[in-house]
Amino acid sequence: MKDILDSLSLEAINPGTWFGNEHSEDKSAALIDSINPTTGDVIASVRNTTAADYEKVMTMAQDSFKTWRTIPAPVRGNAVRLIGNALRDNAEALGSLVTLENGKIKTEGVGEVQEMIDIADFAVGQSRMLYGNTMHSERPQHRMYEQWHPLGIVGTITAFNFPVAVWSWNACIAAICGNISVWKPSPKTALCGVAVQKIVNAALAAEDLPPAFFLINDESNELAQQFVDDRRVNLLSFTGSSAVGRHIGERVASRMGKFLLELGGNNAIIVDEYANLDLAVPAIVFGSVGTAGQRCTTTRRVLVQRSRLDELKKALVSAYAQIRIGDPLEADTLMGPVIDPSAIDKVEAACASVRDAGGEVLCGGERLDRPGNFMSPAIAVADNDWEIVQTETFGPILYLIPFDSLDDAIAMQNGVVQGLSSAIFTDNLQKPSTSCRTAARTAALPM
Repeated sequence: MKDILDSLSLEAINPGTWFGNEHSEDKSAALIDSINPTTGDVIASVRNTTAADYEKVMTMAQDSFKTWRTIPAPVRGNAVRLIGNALRDNAEALGSLVTLENGKIKTEGVGEVQEMIDIADFAVGQSRMLYGNTMHSERPQHRMYEQWHPLGIVGTITAFNFPVAVWSWNACIAAICGNISVWKPSPKTALCGVAVQKIVNAALAAEDLPPAFFLINDESNELAQQFVDDRRVNLLSFTGSSAVGRHIGERVASRMGKFLLELGGNNAIIVDEYANLDLAVPAIVFGSVGTAGQRCTTTRRVLVQRSRLDELKKALVSAYAQIRIGDPLEADTLMGPVIDPSAIDKVEAACASVRDAGGEVLCGGERLDRPGNFMSPAIAVADNDWEIVQTETFGPILYLIPFDSLDDAIAMQNGVVQGLSSAIFTDNLQKPSTSCRTAARTAALPM
């Protein structure tokens, strides 16, 4: 663990408020302890942002915007290019920190950093493609054209499950468009935020540029609420639960602000009577237990043709029995811990709800007797209309739901409020293609 922290210049106690390459020196700020979900031990600590430091961040961000917006977009793109290269140099260390603090397995941690690198590369190209249309006017001697202007301050609030990638998706695009980023990471993964800030600072240290990336931290969420309500935040991007996102959307809308919300999911895979289970089963397992079931795109429901239900049940229970649960930094681990004990509680409660409704828990859903936040992933047979199935449980529980016709399966797939992602496994493309076209036509009918 110490090697990971040392390689990223992280200390036992780290400043949590950054004004570009400067940080707050206020030693009175309360500490956020970063807990290793694998052991339950404290990794290191990050200082909260005080009210005074928050005001300094926002004032400096406003001042910096006045200059940053005037810098040519390709030059801003070059700054993002330097950040992308720095992330390449630190991919192994930062990916290991993601794993250490979040609990996802090492390949996923490093893969998340690769997503940061990918969006940086994309943003660099986009910095030379901020085009605008020119149009003919009905008025003589007039020309109409569109020119895109930056918004100002883009506030980003990220969740624990993707502690670095989501920031980059927002910040890299915001930067090349001439905006300033203020980031509030999840208090459960505050160290990742500090590490990214340090990497960005080092990458841009030699450049004569105003600060474009700022960091705040808040464990109580009191400051986060102020951040949401702050009229100086021209666009607020939030990633997290649907309940919190709904609240944030209402608050930002009440001040006529702009917002982006990336919220929950209740995603399904359809397995029809023609499906090749040799392909379907590994995909279902990865989709359901990757990041210990703590992705917005986690596979939460499998809609299976009734004639294949018993076959799929047997195959999935067998596959789940082979999942190696353990230290996510070890190469042979396939599932690490969930983020905290409350995540285990929620999955256990979901399993109890399934049994109360008359369903069957085929395997898993139990707390493991070892240090850390470990549990066995659960599979349950359920009905799609049950309240517990309609509710997103943010953890490793998978519902098997039989269907009789593909049209019914598509209706069930779409019959949840969350939506987000879907997939179908079949070796017969004609029938699902026809059904999907019919479903699209139906969805387009006026209500």
